[in-house]
Amino acid sequence: MIALRDGMPDTGAETPDMDGRDCGNGVVIRHGGGWETQYCHMKQGSLQVARGQRVAKGAVLGQIGLSGRTEFPHVHLSVRRDGAVVDPFAPGIGPITCTETPGSGLWQQVLPYQPGAILSLGFTAQPPSFAQVKDGLASPEALPGRAPALILWAQAFGGRAGDVLALRITGPDGQTVLAHDAQVERAQARFFRFAGKPLRGTAWPGGTYRGEVALRRDGETLSRRAITLRIGG
Repeated sequence: MIALRDGMPDTGAETPDMDGRDCGNGVVIRHGGGWETQYCHMKQGSLQVARGQRVAKGAVLGQIGLSGRTEFPHVHLSVRRDGAVVDPFAPGIGPITCTETPGSGLWQQVLPYQPGAILSLGFTAQPPSFAQVKDGLASPEALPGRAPALILWAQAFGGRAGDVLALRITGPDGQTVLAHDAQVERAQARFFRFAGKPLRGTAWPGGTYRGEVALRRDGETLSRRAITLRIGG
């Protein structure tokens, strides 16, 4: 362990005067042969290692947090060799023996790479704000028949320009109430979209409604989730 910081608040990008401390709370480990790993955005007060300590394989470093310049809780891993950043998923950068399959990169066990996924979704009767969604907006089990609107929202991570977040609501009779494809205009670590329909008439038909959300990239579905809502009864 050659560097450590543990004292920044878990307030993410809202932290004032970072002064070059964008990594937040974290550690840097030297592995020898010019290799280093750095772990950022960890929870304040959670680090369980000390500067100068020899860290064993599998040792707990700390907990996921929201420190430094970040939009949502996660650990940012950087791998460097001789000071240059290396992609640990890239093939051919680690030692390969005749019994190994090229393409595993630096991982001892190949990790499934998730390029983007839906984090949460829900129904609401009022247009939600991103702040509400990030704070953990819950989806109600039921809404009254005279709810002013029926809105489906979803938040996701790993968005790239051109991605599509497809939102669909199906009514109790199996008919489509709403279908909307929301396009992502630029790369976003975390984003949300919503689509809805105002009440037309005296009340929504009673029964169970189903919301489905899919994150698509270049025609491929990266993530899909669904949720149900009861109206009336």
